[in-house]
Amino acid sequence: MSTTSALPRQPRRLGPRGAAWFDRGLALGLTGLSVLSGVAAGSLAWIGLGLLQCAPLWWRRRFPVAVYAAVAAASALQVLVLDMPVFSQLAYPVAVYSVARYTSTVPGALALVVGLVAAATAAVDWTSPYVPPNDHPLQQVVSYATTIGVIVLAAWALGTLGRTRAAYVDALRTHAEQVAREAEQRAELAASDERARIAREMHDVVAHGLSVMVVQADGARYAAAKDPDVATTALGAIAATGRESLGEMRRLLGLLRSEETGTRPQPGLDDLAGLLEQARADGLPLTVRLPDPLPAVPTGTGLVVYRVLQEALTNVRRHAGPVRDVEVVVDAEPGGLVVRVTDDGRGAAAGSSGSSGSSGAGGSGRAGGGLGLVGMRERVRAAGGTLATGPRGGGGFEVVARVPV
Repeated sequence: MSTTSALPRQPRRLGPRGAAWFDRGLALGLTGLSVLSGVAAGSLAWIGLGLLQCAPLWWRRRFPVAVYAAVAAASALQVLVLDMPVFSQLAYPVAVYSVARYTSTVPGALALVVGLVAAATAAVDWTSPYVPPNDHPLQQVVSYATTIGVIVLAAWALGTLGRTRAAYVDALRTHAEQVAREAEQRAELAASDERARIAREMHDVVAHGLSVMVVQADGARYAAAKDPDVATTALGAIAATGRESLGEMRRLLGLLRSEETGTRPQPGLDDLAGLLEQARADGLPLTVRLPDPLPAVPTGTGLVVYRVLQEALTNVRRHAGPVRDVEVVVDAEPGGLVVRVTDDGRGAAAGSSGSSGSSGAGGSGRAGGGLGLVGMRERVRAAGGTLATGPRGGGGFEVVARVPV
Protein backbone atom coordinates (compact mmCIF):
# COMPACT_ATOMS: atom_id res chain seq x y z
CA MET A 1 0.00 0.00 0.00
CA SER A 2 1.40 3.39 -0.95
CA THR A 3 1.48 6.04 1.75
CA THR A 4 0.78 8.82 -0.76
CA SER A 5 -2.33 7.15 -2.16
CA ALA A 6 -3.77 6.62 1.34
CA LEU A 7 -3.58 10.30 2.30
CA PRO A 8 -6.50 12.72 1.89
CA ARG A 9 -6.20 15.34 -0.81
CA GLN A 10 -4.33 18.37 0.45
CA PRO A 11 -6.06 21.79 0.13
CA ARG A 12 -4.90 23.79 -2.86
CA ARG A 13 -2.07 26.16 -2.00
CA LEU A 14 0.40 28.29 -3.88
CA GLY A 15 3.69 26.53 -4.27
CA PRO A 16 6.96 28.20 -3.32
CA ARG A 17 7.41 29.59 -6.80
CA GLY A 18 3.82 30.84 -7.05
CA ALA A 19 4.03 32.48 -3.61
CA ALA A 20 7.25 34.26 -4.58
CA TRP A 21 5.71 35.64 -7.76
CA PHE A 22 2.58 36.73 -5.86
CA ASP A 23 4.68 38.70 -3.34
CA ARG A 24 6.69 40.29 -6.11
CA GLY A 25 3.54 41.30 -7.95
CA LEU A 26 1.99 42.69 -4.76
CA ALA A 27 5.08 44.73 -3.88
CA LEU A 28 5.58 46.03 -7.41
CA GLY A 29 1.87 46.81 -7.85
CA LEU A 30 1.50 48.78 -4.63
CA THR A 31 4.84 50.55 -5.14
CA GLY A 32 3.93 51.46 -8.70
CA LEU A 33 0.52 52.83 -7.75
CA SER A 34 2.01 54.79 -4.85
CA VAL A 35 4.66 56.33 -7.09
CA LEU A 36 2.03 57.20 -9.71
CA SER A 37 -0.18 58.84 -7.08
CA GLY A 38 2.83 60.81 -5.84
CA VAL A 39 3.68 61.91 -9.38
CA ALA A 40 0.06 62.94 -9.95
CA ALA A 41 0.09 64.93 -6.70
CA GLY A 42 3.50 66.39 -7.50
CA SER A 43 4.83 65.32 -4.08
CA LEU A 44 8.26 63.79 -3.58
CA ALA A 45 7.20 62.83 -0.04
CA TRP A 46 4.45 60.66 -1.44
CA ILE A 47 6.87 58.98 -3.80
CA GLY A 48 9.46 58.39 -1.09
CA LEU A 49 6.94 57.04 1.37
CA GLY A 50 5.52 54.78 -1.34
CA LEU A 51 8.95 53.24 -1.91
CA LEU A 52 9.71 52.88 1.82
CA GLN A 53 6.33 51.40 2.75
CA CYS A 54 5.58 49.12 -0.20
CA ALA A 55 8.94 47.82 -1.46
CA PRO A 56 9.67 45.70 1.68
CA LEU A 57 6.59 43.59 0.93
CA TRP A 58 8.78 41.75 -1.62
CA TRP A 59 10.21 39.73 1.34
CA ARG A 60 7.10 39.53 3.53
CA ARG A 61 7.01 35.69 3.71
CA ARG A 62 10.71 35.13 4.28
CA PHE A 63 11.26 37.91 6.83
CA PRO A 64 7.80 38.95 8.11
CA VAL A 65 9.01 40.62 11.33
CA ALA A 66 11.72 42.64 9.58
CA VAL A 67 9.29 43.67 6.84
CA TYR A 68 6.73 44.76 9.43
CA ALA A 69 9.35 46.77 11.29
CA ALA A 70 10.36 48.54 8.07
CA VAL A 71 6.77 49.32 7.11
CA ALA A 72 5.93 50.49 10.65
CA ALA A 73 9.01 52.75 10.71
CA ALA A 74 8.03 54.27 7.35
CA SER A 75 4.49 54.81 8.65
CA ALA A 76 5.87 56.54 11.75
CA LEU A 77 7.97 58.74 9.46
CA GLN A 78 4.80 59.69 7.61
CA VAL A 79 3.42 61.28 10.79
CA LEU A 80 6.40 63.63 10.76
CA VAL A 81 6.31 64.35 7.00
CA LEU A 82 2.63 64.42 6.07
CA ASP A 83 -0.63 65.09 7.86
CA MET A 84 -2.90 63.15 5.49
CA PRO A 85 -3.37 59.52 4.44
CA VAL A 86 -1.59 58.27 1.32
CA PHE A 87 -2.11 55.27 -0.95
CA SER A 88 1.04 53.49 0.23
CA GLN A 89 -0.46 53.02 3.70
CA LEU A 90 -2.20 49.91 2.32
CA ALA A 91 1.15 48.22 2.96
CA TYR A 92 0.64 48.42 6.71
CA PRO A 93 -2.32 45.99 7.05
CA VAL A 94 -0.52 43.67 4.60
CA ALA A 95 2.52 43.72 6.89
CA VAL A 96 0.33 43.05 9.96
CA TYR A 97 -1.28 40.10 8.15
CA SER A 98 2.16 38.73 7.22
CA VAL A 99 3.40 38.82 10.82
CA ALA A 100 0.25 37.10 12.12
CA ARG A 101 0.30 34.53 9.31
CA TYR A 102 3.95 33.52 9.04
CA THR A 103 5.25 33.87 12.61
CA SER A 104 3.95 32.83 16.03
CA THR A 105 1.29 34.26 18.36
CA VAL A 106 3.49 36.75 20.24
CA PRO A 107 4.85 38.73 17.25
CA GLY A 108 1.34 38.84 15.79
CA ALA A 109 -0.13 40.17 19.04
CA LEU A 110 2.60 42.83 19.31
CA ALA A 111 1.91 43.92 15.72
CA LEU A 112 -1.79 44.21 16.56
CA VAL A 113 -1.13 46.36 19.63
CA VAL A 114 1.26 48.63 17.71
CA GLY A 115 -1.27 48.86 14.89
CA LEU A 116 -4.07 49.97 17.23
CA VAL A 117 -1.82 52.61 18.78
CA ALA A 118 -0.83 53.74 15.30
CA ALA A 119 -4.51 53.97 14.34
CA ALA A 120 -5.17 56.40 17.17
CA THR A 121 -2.02 58.38 16.35
CA ALA A 122 -2.94 58.61 12.65
CA ALA A 123 -6.47 59.71 13.51
CA VAL A 124 -5.16 62.61 15.62
CA ASP A 125 -2.58 63.55 12.97
CA TRP A 126 -5.06 63.57 10.09
CA THR A 127 -7.77 65.57 11.87
CA SER A 128 -5.53 68.21 13.47
CA PRO A 129 -5.19 70.48 10.38
CA TYR A 130 -8.92 70.88 10.15
CA VAL A 131 -9.69 71.69 13.79
CA PRO A 132 -8.56 74.76 15.79
CA PRO A 133 -5.90 73.94 18.40
CA ASN A 134 -8.17 74.69 21.36
CA ASP A 135 -10.98 72.37 20.15
CA HIS A 136 -11.09 68.67 20.81
CA PRO A 137 -13.00 66.87 18.04
CA LEU A 138 -13.24 63.62 19.97
CA GLN A 139 -16.03 62.25 17.81
CA GLN A 140 -14.10 62.72 14.59
CA VAL A 141 -10.88 61.28 16.07
CA VAL A 142 -12.72 58.24 17.41
CA SER A 143 -14.37 57.69 14.03
CA TYR A 144 -11.03 57.74 12.19
CA ALA A 145 -9.30 55.62 14.81
CA THR A 146 -12.09 53.04 14.79
CA THR A 147 -12.03 52.72 11.02
CA ILE A 148 -8.26 52.28 10.88
CA GLY A 149 -8.29 49.99 13.92
CA VAL A 150 -10.91 47.72 12.33
CA ILE A 151 -8.74 47.40 9.21
CA VAL A 152 -5.69 46.48 11.33
CA LEU A 153 -7.74 44.07 13.44
CA ALA A 154 -9.17 42.38 10.35
CA ALA A 155 -5.70 41.96 8.86
CA TRP A 156 -4.42 40.42 12.11
CA ALA A 157 -7.47 38.12 12.42
CA LEU A 158 -7.12 36.87 8.84
CA GLY A 159 -3.41 36.20 9.35
CA THR A 160 -4.01 34.35 12.62
CA LEU A 161 -6.80 32.32 11.07
CA GLY A 162 -4.56 31.39 8.14
CA ARG A 163 -1.74 30.33 10.47
CA THR A 164 -3.97 28.16 12.67
CA ARG A 165 -5.68 26.63 9.64
CA ALA A 166 -2.34 25.76 8.06
CA ALA A 167 -1.15 24.23 11.34
CA TYR A 168 -4.37 22.20 11.57
CA VAL A 169 -4.04 20.94 7.99
CA ASP A 170 -0.39 20.03 8.58
CA ALA A 171 -1.35 18.17 11.77
CA LEU A 172 -4.05 16.25 9.88
CA ARG A 173 -1.60 15.37 7.13
CA THR A 174 1.01 14.24 9.65
CA HIS A 175 -1.59 12.12 11.41
CA ALA A 176 -2.71 10.60 8.10
CA GLU A 177 0.89 9.77 7.21
CA GLN A 178 1.38 8.17 10.62
CA VAL A 179 -1.80 6.12 10.24
CA ALA A 180 -0.69 5.00 6.77
CA ARG A 181 2.75 4.02 8.06
CA GLU A 182 1.20 2.08 10.94
CA ALA A 183 -1.13 0.30 8.51
CA GLU A 184 1.84 -0.67 6.34
CA GLN A 185 3.73 -1.91 9.40
CA ARG A 186 0.74 -3.97 10.51
CA ALA A 187 0.49 -5.47 7.03
CA GLU A 188 4.20 -6.28 7.03
CA LEU A 189 3.97 -7.87 10.49
CA ALA A 190 0.97 -9.93 9.40
CA ALA A 191 2.86 -11.08 6.30
CA SER A 192 5.88 -11.95 8.45
CA ASP A 193 3.69 -13.96 10.85
CA GLU A 194 2.13 -15.78 7.91
CA ARG A 195 5.54 -16.63 6.49
CA ALA A 196 6.63 -17.94 9.89
CA ARG A 197 3.48 -20.07 10.05
CA ILE A 198 4.15 -21.44 6.57
CA ALA A 199 7.74 -22.19 7.56
CA ARG A 200 6.49 -24.20 10.55
CA GLU A 201 4.06 -26.01 8.27
CA MET A 202 6.92 -26.83 5.91
CA HIS A 203 9.04 -28.14 8.79
CA ASP A 204 6.22 -30.43 9.89
CA VAL A 205 5.60 -31.72 6.37
CA VAL A 206 9.25 -32.33 5.56
CA ALA A 207 10.11 -33.89 8.94
CA HIS A 208 7.09 -36.19 8.83
CA GLY A 209 7.67 -37.25 5.23
CA LEU A 210 11.38 -37.88 5.67
CA SER A 211 10.87 -39.89 8.88
CA VAL A 212 8.32 -42.11 7.12
CA MET A 213 10.65 -42.59 4.15
CA VAL A 214 13.59 -43.48 6.40
CA VAL A 215 11.56 -46.05 8.31
CA GLN A 216 10.24 -47.59 5.09
CA ALA A 217 13.71 -47.61 3.53
CA ASP A 218 15.17 -49.40 6.56
CA GLY A 219 12.38 -51.97 6.42
CA ALA A 220 12.83 -52.47 2.70
CA ARG A 221 16.58 -52.95 3.11
CA TYR A 222 16.12 -55.63 5.77
CA ALA A 223 13.29 -57.38 3.92
CA ALA A 224 14.85 -57.30 0.44
CA ALA A 225 16.95 -60.43 1.01
CA LYS A 226 14.09 -62.53 2.44
CA ASP A 227 10.86 -61.20 0.95
CA PRO A 228 11.18 -59.07 -2.21
CA ASP A 229 7.42 -58.45 -2.25
CA VAL A 230 7.59 -56.68 1.10
CA ALA A 231 10.49 -54.60 -0.18
CA THR A 232 8.49 -53.68 -3.29
CA THR A 233 5.55 -52.57 -1.15
CA ALA A 234 7.85 -50.51 1.09
CA LEU A 235 9.49 -48.86 -1.90
CA GLY A 236 6.07 -47.96 -3.27
CA ALA A 237 5.15 -46.40 0.08
CA ILE A 238 8.42 -44.44 0.01
CA ALA A 239 7.65 -43.13 -3.46
CA ALA A 240 4.08 -42.19 -2.52
CA THR A 241 5.20 -40.44 0.65
CA GLY A 242 7.92 -38.57 -1.23
CA ARG A 243 5.50 -37.38 -3.92
CA GLU A 244 2.98 -36.26 -1.31
CA SER A 245 5.64 -34.40 0.67
CA LEU A 246 7.02 -32.75 -2.46
CA GLY A 247 3.55 -31.67 -3.51
CA GLU A 248 2.86 -30.18 -0.08
CA MET A 249 6.22 -28.42 -0.04
CA ARG A 250 5.60 -26.96 -3.52
CA ARG A 251 2.26 -25.64 -2.32
CA LEU A 252 3.84 -23.98 0.71
CA LEU A 253 6.67 -22.52 -1.37
CA GLY A 254 4.07 -21.17 -3.77
CA LEU A 255 2.40 -19.40 -0.88
CA LEU A 256 5.71 -17.81 0.08
CA ARG A 257 6.26 -16.58 -3.47
CA SER A 258 2.76 -15.37 -4.24
CA GLU A 259 1.76 -14.20 -0.75
CA GLU A 260 -1.72 -15.60 -1.44
CA THR A 261 -3.77 -18.07 0.51
CA GLY A 262 -3.75 -21.68 -0.55
CA THR A 263 -6.77 -23.36 -2.06
CA ARG A 264 -6.19 -26.66 -0.32
CA PRO A 265 -7.85 -26.77 3.13
CA GLN A 266 -5.64 -27.20 6.17
CA PRO A 267 -5.84 -30.56 7.94
CA GLY A 268 -8.08 -30.89 10.98
CA LEU A 269 -9.70 -33.45 13.26
CA ASP A 270 -11.31 -35.25 10.34
CA ASP A 271 -7.84 -35.99 8.98
CA LEU A 272 -6.58 -37.67 12.16
CA ALA A 273 -7.77 -41.11 11.02
CA GLY A 274 -5.73 -40.89 7.84
CA LEU A 275 -2.65 -39.74 9.77
CA LEU A 276 -2.96 -42.66 12.21
CA GLU A 277 -3.51 -45.17 9.41
CA GLN A 278 -0.37 -43.96 7.72
CA ALA A 279 1.54 -44.32 11.01
CA ARG A 280 0.29 -47.90 11.35
CA ALA A 281 1.32 -48.62 7.77
CA ASP A 282 4.78 -47.31 8.67
CA GLY A 283 5.06 -49.95 11.38
CA LEU A 284 4.15 -48.09 14.55
CA PRO A 285 2.14 -50.23 17.01
CA LEU A 286 -0.63 -47.81 17.84
CA THR A 287 -3.32 -47.94 20.46
CA VAL A 288 -5.78 -45.19 19.56
CA ARG A 289 -8.68 -43.66 21.45
CA LEU A 290 -10.56 -40.86 19.71
CA PRO A 291 -13.88 -39.26 20.66
CA ASP A 292 -16.83 -40.65 18.72
CA PRO A 293 -18.17 -38.62 17.11
CA LEU A 294 -15.37 -36.08 16.69
CA PRO A 295 -16.34 -32.73 18.22
CA ALA A 296 -16.91 -29.70 16.04
CA VAL A 297 -14.03 -27.33 16.68
CA PRO A 298 -12.68 -24.23 14.92
CA THR A 299 -10.37 -24.81 11.98
CA GLY A 300 -7.38 -23.40 13.87
CA THR A 301 -7.91 -25.75 16.81
CA GLY A 302 -8.19 -28.76 14.53
CA LEU A 303 -4.97 -27.77 12.76
CA VAL A 304 -3.10 -27.43 16.06
CA VAL A 305 -4.26 -30.88 17.23
CA TYR A 306 -3.33 -32.46 13.89
CA ARG A 307 0.16 -30.90 13.81
CA VAL A 308 0.89 -31.77 17.45
CA LEU A 309 -0.08 -35.39 16.87
CA GLN A 310 1.89 -35.51 13.61
CA GLU A 311 5.03 -34.11 15.25
CA ALA A 312 4.69 -36.41 18.27
CA LEU A 313 4.48 -39.49 16.03
CA THR A 314 7.45 -38.23 14.00
CA ASN A 315 9.48 -37.91 17.20
CA VAL A 316 8.53 -41.47 18.18
CA ARG A 317 9.84 -42.77 14.84
CA ARG A 318 13.05 -40.79 15.05
CA HIS A 319 14.01 -40.97 18.69
CA ALA A 320 12.10 -43.61 20.66
CA GLY A 321 13.94 -46.60 19.22
CA PRO A 322 12.20 -49.99 19.36
CA VAL A 323 8.70 -49.61 20.82
CA ARG A 324 6.05 -52.17 21.69
CA ASP A 325 3.17 -49.76 22.08
CA VAL A 326 2.40 -46.15 21.24
CA GLU A 327 -0.78 -44.85 22.84
CA VAL A 328 -2.61 -41.98 21.16
CA VAL A 329 -5.49 -40.41 23.07
CA VAL A 330 -7.61 -37.44 22.10
CA ASP A 331 -10.18 -36.49 24.74
CA ALA A 332 -12.83 -33.82 24.58
CA GLU A 333 -13.02 -31.96 27.88
CA PRO A 334 -15.13 -28.98 28.87
CA GLY A 335 -13.54 -26.01 27.17
CA GLY A 336 -10.99 -27.83 25.04
CA LEU A 337 -9.23 -30.92 23.74
CA VAL A 338 -6.44 -32.96 25.32
CA VAL A 339 -3.94 -34.77 23.09
CA ARG A 340 -1.73 -37.40 24.74
CA VAL A 341 0.92 -39.44 22.95
CA THR A 342 2.96 -41.90 25.03
CA ASP A 343 5.48 -44.55 24.03
CA ASP A 344 7.51 -47.22 25.84
CA GLY A 345 10.76 -46.51 24.00
CA ARG A 346 14.03 -45.12 25.25
CA GLY A 347 12.48 -42.04 26.87
CA ALA A 348 15.04 -39.77 28.54
CA ALA A 349 17.88 -41.86 27.21
CA ALA A 350 17.15 -40.41 23.78
CA GLY A 351 18.16 -36.97 25.04
CA SER A 352 21.24 -36.75 22.90
CA SER A 353 19.44 -37.20 19.61
CA GLY A 354 15.92 -35.90 19.93
CA SER A 355 14.15 -32.74 18.93
CA SER A 356 15.11 -29.61 20.69
CA GLY A 357 13.00 -27.80 23.23
CA SER A 358 12.29 -27.88 26.89
CA SER A 359 9.46 -29.78 28.33
CA GLY A 360 7.29 -27.14 29.76
CA ALA A 361 5.49 -28.34 32.84
CA GLY A 362 6.17 -31.81 33.71
CA GLY A 363 9.60 -32.92 32.58
CA SER A 364 12.60 -32.40 30.42
CA GLY A 365 12.19 -32.59 26.68
CA ARG A 366 14.25 -34.49 24.18
CA ALA A 367 17.14 -32.17 23.49
CA GLY A 368 18.99 -31.82 20.25
CA GLY A 369 19.15 -29.78 17.13
CA GLY A 370 15.58 -30.14 15.80
CA LEU A 371 12.58 -27.83 16.09
CA GLY A 372 9.85 -30.38 16.81
CA LEU A 373 9.06 -29.61 20.44
CA VAL A 374 9.67 -25.90 19.91
CA GLY A 375 7.22 -25.86 17.01
CA MET A 376 4.61 -27.77 18.99
CA ARG A 377 4.98 -25.44 21.94
CA GLU A 378 4.62 -22.35 19.71
CA ARG A 379 1.49 -23.72 18.08
CA VAL A 380 -0.17 -24.68 21.35
CA ARG A 381 0.80 -21.42 23.03
CA ALA A 382 -0.54 -19.39 20.08
CA ALA A 383 -3.86 -21.20 20.50
CA GLY A 384 -3.91 -20.34 24.22
CA GLY A 385 -3.13 -23.86 25.42
CA THR A 386 -0.35 -25.64 27.31
CA LEU A 387 2.14 -28.33 26.36
CA ALA A 388 3.94 -30.76 28.70
CA THR A 389 6.65 -33.12 27.41
CA GLY A 390 9.09 -35.37 29.14
CA PRO A 391 10.16 -38.94 30.01
CA ARG A 392 7.74 -41.22 31.84
CA GLY A 393 8.57 -42.73 35.19
CA GLY A 394 8.37 -46.32 33.96
CA GLY A 395 10.21 -45.62 30.71
CA GLY A 396 9.28 -44.05 27.45
CA PHE A 397 8.25 -40.51 26.59
CA GLU A 398 5.00 -38.54 26.85
CA VAL A 399 3.57 -35.51 25.08
CA VAL A 400 0.43 -33.90 26.55
CA ALA A 401 -1.17 -30.89 24.88
CA ARG A 402 -4.26 -29.05 26.10
CA VAL A 403 -5.85 -26.90 23.41
CA PRO A 404 -8.80 -24.67 24.31
CA VAL A 405 -11.78 -24.46 21.98
